[in-house]
Order: sequence, then C-alpha cells, then structure tokens
Amino acid sequence: MLSKVYSAAIHGIEARQVIIETSVERGCGFLIVGLPDASVKESHQRILSAMKHSGVQPPRKNVVINLAPADVKKEGAGFDLPMAVGLLVADGQLTVDNLGDYMMLGELSLDGSVLPVAGALPMAIKARELGFRRLIVPEDNVTEAAVVNKVEVFGVRNLHDVIEILAGSSDLQPTQIDTRAIFATSANHFDFDFSEVKGQESVKRAFEVACAGGHNLLMIGPPGAGKSMMAKRLPSILPPLSMSEALETTKIHSVAGKLHRGSMLLTQRPFRTPHHTVSPVALVGGGTSPMPGEISLAHNGVLFLDELPEFPRQVLEVLRQPIEDRVITVSRAKYSVDYPASFMLVASMNPCPCGYYGHPKRSCVCQPGQVSRYKNKISGPLLDRIDIQIEIQPVEFDDLASRAPAEASEAIRARVLEARRIQQERYKDCPGIHCNAQMNSRLLHQYAWPDEEGMKRLKEKMEKLSMSARAFDRILRVARTIADLAGSADVKMVHLAEALSYRSLDRESYGNTY
Repeated sequence: MLSKVYSAAIHGIEARQVIIETSVERGCGFLIVGLPDASVKESHQRILSAMKHSGVQPPRKNVVINLAPADVKKEGAGFDLPMAVGLLVADGQLTVDNLGDYMMLGELSLDGSVLPVAGALPMAIKARELGFRRLIVPEDNVTEAAVVNKVEVFGVRNLHDVIEILAGSSDLQPTQIDTRAIFATSANHFDFDFSEVKGQESVKRAFEVACAGGHNLLMIGPPGAGKSMMAKRLPSILPPLSMSEALETTKIHSVAGKLHRGSMLLTQRPFRTPHHTVSPVALVGGGTSPMPGEISLAHNGVLFLDELPEFPRQVLEVLRQPIEDRVITVSRAKYSVDYPASFMLVASMNPCPCGYYGHPKRSCVCQPGQVSRYKNKISGPLLDRIDIQIEIQPVEFDDLASRAPAEASEAIRARVLEARRIQQERYKDCPGIHCNAQMNSRLLHQYAWPDEEGMKRLKEKMEKLSMSARAFDRILRVARTIADLAGSADVKMVHLAEALSYRSLDRESYGNTY
C-alpha cells in the first residue's frame, strides 16, 4: 500500500511543505530517500521502538519512505511522527479518511512520547497558507503553534494520542489562544524602569530620542557610570510590538529553538546581549545547519554590545551591511538564506583603556596615544552608522542619595509613542518605512531638510570635523526625530543643534587632550 502524510521543513525562517510518501510491500528492508540528513536516517529505530511501546506492530515488510520534494535537504527529527503515521496507514493498521486535512510534526522517543521540535510557529503559518484544517504538534509546542488562527491545533503527548485523533476516537480538543488577551496582560510589564535611575537626565533624553526614531546609540563613559543599567531599561520606553512584528519575531526565535516550553507570542521587543567573545557566525547566523544569529534574534528589538572595543574587529565589521539593509543574506556553498535584521544597535564603551579619560575626579593613567588607539578599535564606517554618540559622567552623591523619584518609563514612553504616531502617519504610503531611522534620501529632502540658517551651521560643522555623507544623513534623521518629539512640522535650528551635540566621537579634540 501507499500513503501520503504532510509535514514541513524549515528554510531560513520560512517553512516548506514536505510530502512523506510511504510504500509497504512484500520483502524485507527499510529505506528513507529524498535527501535526508543523519538525524532523519536514524529515525528508523526510533519509529520501530515507539510503535512497539504504543501497542501497534511495526510492519515486517519492505518499507520505502520518500520525502518530497527530493531535491530539498531534510534536517532534524521532526519527521519521526509523520513517518510513523505513514507506516501505519500504508500497512493497513490505521484507516484515515481525511488524512489530507492534517499536517503533523514531532520527534518520537523510544517509549512513544512525542518530543518538541524547533520551528512549530512557521510550520503552523505554512499549514494555514496551504489550506490544511488541522495541525498535530508536540504538547510542548501547542501554545506556540495555536496563535495561528483558522487552523485546529492539537497538542499530543505520545503516538497513541495521534492514532486516536486520526481514528476519530479521541476526546482531545484543539487548543485555543486569545492573542489579544496575551498582549493586554503582558505587553506593558517590564522588570526594569527608568524611575530607578538617578540623575543622567541628558542620557535619558538621548535614549528618548533614539527610541522615538529607532536610531542607533553609543554610550561613552567611565566604569560604574550606569551605561549597562540604563541600557537594560531601554525596552520599557520602546513602542509595543504590533501583531505582525510579534509573529515575525516569534518565528525567528521558534526556528532558533529559543522559545521555552509553553511559550506563545513574544509580547515584548527582544533585547539581545551577546558577549564580546561571540564569533561572526554566531552574530550573523549560518553554520552547518543554518540558524539565525544574534542580529536576527534582535529583529524588531535591541542588540546591546557592552564594552564595544573588546569585540574583535572582524565581528564588528559584519554589522555594517545589516545596519544599512536591515536584512542579512547568509550564502554558503550548499545554501543561501535571508534572515531579517531590523534591529536597534545600542553599545557602550569606556573612553580609554583605564576607563577614566575625561573623568571629573579621577586622573587617566593611559599613555599618550592610547586613548585614540582605543577609540580606533571601532572603525570609522561603523561609527558613521551610529546616529547618537553620548558621553556619560558619574552620578553625583547628592543625586544618588536623593529620595525624589525620577521620571518613570511610562511617561517617557508616552512621548515616544506620540512621536512614532506622527512618523507612522507621515510614512503610511511608504512601504517598509515606519520610523525616521529608515528614511531614504528622497524622504530626507522632503521631510528633514533644514532652513538656510540650519544648513549653514551644518556645513560649518561638517567641514570642521570632516564628516561623511552618511553622517550628514544621520544627523538630519535625528534632527527630524527631535522635531517630532517637539511637535514641530519643520526641522529648526534648535533641533539641528541638539542632533549635532550627539556626535561626541566626531569631536576633533576627542582623545588628544592630556
């Protein structure tokens, strides 16, 4: 007999349909074809053991399983469950009239348990696109897959549960998820708040501008000034995820296997903090079996690089193209995949090797030239791509000891949301552009061009500091955001002056004063 069972394979962050064709005939043998990798080939023994422990007899005949399309490599243990079902149907032990309504996936344990797999969410989305009415997934993946509507999602614990569902004798009901309720209860809950940050008002202002326009930001300051502490509070003032952003972000984390048991939609923007020993592949993605890297896991969120100069130069340089294009293409000899990478880069660094260059109370002990060499660990092209560069000074004791509450994240977030609302209205007819940081040259001329006085001031500053054309564009984008926060339709001199003040490392004197 011949059977057809439907499943899916992951390519990049998208799922592709895989048809599992099973033939059971006279003879002796077990063969899996269709470009299976080692984990798929090893499923033979897992499937036979799972059948025995589930009360069904493995077929003692010649078995041929084809994973179509045959020119697409099949990876992972997620095909165990559909192959086992295909075997039972082809052997005549299970009769299913509506097998074409189901897509299924899951890894089988030797005792017949169904183990979780990575990528359940994109597979559920693909099942809906292809018109499948029902989806069978491991119980640990059911809440993740059930956020997709118009598909009945069943979470199963073992192979016996699957047999009962297909035979129509199961009491198991499809899982229902109210995504709106999830957003309402958890989208605005944060572990850290800016009300806990004493002083540092100018830095908070820079954070507000960065979040309002989606700009990249670099903090330069001595140890203990609060750089990492404030960065951790950044998600609390970012706009909440939209439903489409939440789905896309959750898909990436699902494919990477980063979702915990019982996870549903990600309701808060991701905040990724890779260590400075991270490799280029871990940052951009790829590997033998392609996986999203840290910059894709930070998609629609924040990538925070603490102690920026300590990262290897080759690691930092791979950030240049994704920052501009907001997508990373990983090309290898055997595959090419695209991963989204629209993230907000936030970084911190000490001003010098000892950490105290420019400190108001402690002397820098670095040798002449060390400060410049330390700064030069970060290339000019990468610094050009960082819109806001802000210096941080230690907080005074009186500010630390003050009992007066600082401004809460909720108040800052309200201003950020209003600025983003203005930008969404402005760019509603511009596909793929949602905030000022994404403006192209045409939109810059249309919405961010300063008046004659402002252009004259900008020319003087750029000629004095030998700024690049990219720095020119980024200054105008930041000025446009500052104008939005002020509710101004035009970019005025005061907005441009503040934007120019956020270019600390462009100063001619930086690192040259002893």
